[in-house]
Amino acid sequence: MTPIQRYIAEEIATDHLDGLLSRREALRRLGLLGIGTAAATALIAACGQKRPAQPTTPTSAGATPVGAPPGMDTARATEAITWAGPRGELQGAWAAAEQPRGAVLVIHENKGLNDWVRSVAGRLAGIGYSALAIDLLSEEGGTATFSDPAEATAALAAAAPQRFVADLKSGLDELARREPDHTLGAVGFCFGGGMVWQLLAAGEPRLAAAAPFYGPLPEGADFAGSPNAAVFAVYGALDDRVNASRPAAQAALAKAGLVFDIVVEPDADHAFFNDTGKRYNPAAAADVWRRLQDWFARHLS
Repeated sequence: MTPIQRYIAEEIATDHLDGLLSRREALRRLGLLGIGTAAATALIAACGQKRPAQPTTPTSAGATPVGAPPGMDTARATEAITWAGPRGELQGAWAAAEQPRGAVLVIHENKGLNDWVRSVAGRLAGIGYSALAIDLLSEEGGTATFSDPAEATAALAAAAPQRFVADLKSGLDELARREPDHTLGAVGFCFGGGMVWQLLAAGEPRLAAAAPFYGPLPEGADFAGSPNAAVFAVYGALDDRVNASRPAAQAALAKAGLVFDIVVEPDADHAFFNDTGKRYNPAAAADVWRRLQDWFARHLS
């Protein structure tokens, strides 16, 4: 498996171990990645040995959090757009700020460009940062062509990371075309957080700010080619799997001489910012939203 495929496979296994997926559903999703039953069973067992028992929280038990997620009160509408990418037409959701202070590329989780990701773009536009949520499944016809989110995840796992980096750079091109007088940033979640790290490692001097949320770090990451990026890296304290790469991320950022801040939200797990998921943590989401605004105000405005 490629590193991305392994990351996604381990996420499926961990979701099962945490009670978010039945064993049958986990095996089905792993099968879509090309992992047979025996190998999937071994993977789940291995992840179980690494994953300590997690405390039960109201959100993980299925309770609906009280109140709207942070930023929804000022969120702006998004519109579907397309533009010419390196391998064909790319799709995305565009949200224009009324008085933009910067522009942000938003990178989705491993389920593709869905309504939640669009809401993040709208929330960023509401606080003054025009945002483009890119669909990294554009080459397959777009996320909307998949009726089964697990098949969208499998399609992302099957693609080469180099293709995604080229598409992300094209997304920055489109941002710069739409907001030519403003600095550029990027934010991504889970798989998308890993793509932010990939973009930084590929070298992107146009980035003034980058915010990877609990994303996997590419092996041997070197960020020297992105010297202008101020990096705001977000982790959940309970997310042992992704946290294992946190020391390497800190070392790579320091080696490249980048301005950075690493935030670890206490009592928060993987994907804690996604208010449509069962690991959503309202307190952690509100805190990191405030911190993200402060970071962008310093480095992207």
